Amino acid sequence: MRVLGIDCGTEVTGWGVVESDLAARTPMLVCRGYGAVKLAKQKTLAERLRQVFDELSAEMLHHQPNVVAVEEVFYSVNAKSALKLGQVRGVALLAAGVAGLPVAEYAPLSIKSAVVGYGLAAKQQVQFMVARLLDLEKPPEPADAADALAIAICHLHTAETHAQQKPLPSKPPR
Repeated sequence: MRVLGIDCGTEVTGWGVVESDLAARTPMLVCRGYGAVKLAKQKTLAERLRQVFDELSAEMLHHQPNVVAVEEVFYSVNAKSALKLGQVRGVALLAAGVAGLPVAEYAPLSIKSAVVGYGLAAKQQVQFMVARLLDLEKPPEPADAADALAIAICHLHTAETHAQQKPLPSKPPR
């Protein structure tokens, strides 16, 4: 399974592609690429949203993921910031929808727990563990790309757990 993780942001939107290699002697996670969409403040909101759509769409076309994973909406003290973030997130979801890809959403605590083992981990801890889990020489930069890889890893771990769970046998009718 190949997952495109997206970490939406109003200035930088990170993306990362992780694949599970179940054919390996020991199942492992493989990083297929990562990066960030850096948005210029001088551009209008519409231009920035178009840039996010175009660049994420290009990555989806290039990497051919099976699924897109994003962070769930979190509540911010600043309503204006939350609204802008929601617009970027909506564009990311639209890009996945246009590409015909299913979308999975995860809470920030779930993502950090899946990668670091602690839901309140610092950004540096996430970067460090992403590098270890993906056998990278150094932590991914920018931090938004590392977060996107963490989202993808979270989805792969969750999907693997669900696949290993066997349904309970049904009771015969009386």
